[in-house]
Amino acid sequence: MYDEKNHPHLPSAPPVVYGQPVSSGFPAAAYGQQQGGGGGGSNNNWSTGLCGCFEDVPNCCLTFWCPCITFGQIAEIVDRGSTSCGASGALYTLILMLVGCTCCYSCFYRTKMRKQYSLPETPCGDCLIHCFCETCALCQEYRELKNQGFDMSLGWHGNVERQNRDVAMVPPPPSGGYRGMTR
Repeated sequence: MYDEKNHPHLPSAPPVVYGQPVSSGFPAAAYGQQQGGGGGGSNNNWSTGLCGCFEDVPNCCLTFWCPCITFGQIAEIVDRGSTSCGASGALYTLILMLVGCTCCYSCFYRTKMRKQYSLPETPCGDCLIHCFCETCALCQEYRELKNQGFDMSLGWHGNVERQNRDVAMVPPPPSGGYRGMTR
């Protein structure tokens, strides 16, 4: 029998209400994530390569000219809506203007995302990738979240609303109601 105390890393099931949508409050893409921070032994791979920027040309161009927007979109999804796209993008821009090097900030989100999806740290460390290939790294992370099922233009909360709208309805009980077990 399932005991939530013995399995705190598993999300608890929402109560079933007949005739109402079934939803956990997280987009379906979030279910593939490890709860509590990942670990070794991952067999998952990135869905696209680091240098696959031209697989999504519009995002490649946006990221090249205005990386703060792409970073903000990634950060909002990775943080599960606790920070907004605008706030993360603005902080990214501020760091860029004051320090000129955003890789220390952006590599943190790559690491967090890798742990959530059990992705390997390839082709090298997250900080090295962001220091030398910032645009490619942001494009790859954007494509990965998109391939995981997120609509990046909606943000976290928009994806949750979309998921709640698209969930299956629990059928109502048979007419006559549920009477429990009978002989």
